[in-house]
Amino acid sequence: MSTHAAPSAGPRQADQIPADLLAKIDEAVTHYPVSKRSASLPLLHLWQNHFGFVDESGVEWIAKRLDLESINILELVTFYPWFRQQKAGRVSVRVCRTLSCALAGGYEVREAFCKAAGIDPKAPTHGHTPPVSPDGKFSVEFVECLASCGSAPVALVNDDLHEDITPEGTTSILGKYN
Repeated sequence: MSTHAAPSAGPRQADQIPADLLAKIDEAVTHYPVSKRSASLPLLHLWQNHFGFVDESGVEWIAKRLDLESINILELVTFYPWFRQQKAGRVSVRVCRTLSCALAGGYEVREAFCKAAGIDPKAPTHGHTPPVSPDGKFSVEFVECLASCGSAPVALVNDDLHEDITPEGTTSILGKYN
């Protein structure tokens, strides 16, 4: 995997799995008695929710836990933009970029979020680790549909959906997370 992902800073995640995460993983696997492979996405979500991203050791550990090859997990991590291989900001801003949001100003909203967070708005996001503010607090990226087309443009800030966003409103949204 090291040829596909940038090395992550700090200790290996697989060396620091807490008992509560291990219990959640073990419980999730029980929901897939016929094919453990089907537990791949739930385990990746649990892992990323705990650590903030999935490092190389996480890919290897999940693959081993499910009796799979590491590439089977890596292909999921690299295919779905929701998963990260490197740490993002403590507050994750995900701006929808699909048609309804794009036509309603989603690109302008992302640019305004970037400027409000001190991030270069020209920094690439899709397929890359999202750009992070200099203080490490915010990351801003585009994602595919957030399923709220009628209230476009929308963004998911951590787990909170914000609808009908204007570029002028981005600063006050970020202010709620200070």
